[in-house]
Amino acid sequence: MTDAPTQADESEIPVTAEKPDSPVGVTGVDHITLIGSNEEDTVEYYRDILGMPLVLRQPNLDNPEATHLFFDAGDGRIITFFVNERDSDDRPQRVGQGGVHHLAFSVDGERLDEIAQDLEDHGYGYNEFDRGAFHSLYTRDHNGLTIELAADKFEIPDDRRGEVLAHAQAHRVDSGAEYVKDEHMRAALEELGIPVEEIEIPSTAASGSGGL
Repeated sequence: MTDAPTQADESEIPVTAEKPDSPVGVTGVDHITLIGSNEEDTVEYYRDILGMPLVLRQPNLDNPEATHLFFDAGDGRIITFFVNERDSDDRPQRVGQGGVHHLAFSVDGERLDEIAQDLEDHGYGYNEFDRGAFHSLYTRDHNGLTIELAADKFEIPDDRRGEVLAHAQAHRVDSGAEYVKDEHMRAALEELGIPVEEIEIPSTAASGSGGL
């Protein structure tokens, strides 16, 4: 791993991809569990709309009256839901401290316009934003949880993603920019010896919005 370049400090908390000296030392995300509504609506959205296979269904081992659904997010990571016979409520959630603000899933940037159209065709609105390091569509699930569909602008090896972002952060700070931009990502990739391969985001996706 290459040390991040020197950067003008914005705060006393360092930003780096270096592993901290910590008592636990996690090795990755195993799964994230959310409280769902009912099984039918949850499967319809996460399997049939987002395309995640339902890979395991069993009782909630802490509450046998509820069902535990496991979905494969596509990279070996699992999203699970505790569901019961509750009605779904697609009104925007009001998130408090300690709550889940949104879930972000990776999508193919070259298909972003097709994905946006398919969301509309299935009755799901969306908003679209260029986030600098990536390009995203934002929509909501059947319970009002914000879902981000994030498309990388550059090819980035999964095992070096944090390293690239940390270097892009250093370039952002040094340039005085408010957020990470394309030039910071390019500089980070070049600095780390990773080929700079841009992903073409369709212009129709970059110019439109279905309205969330």
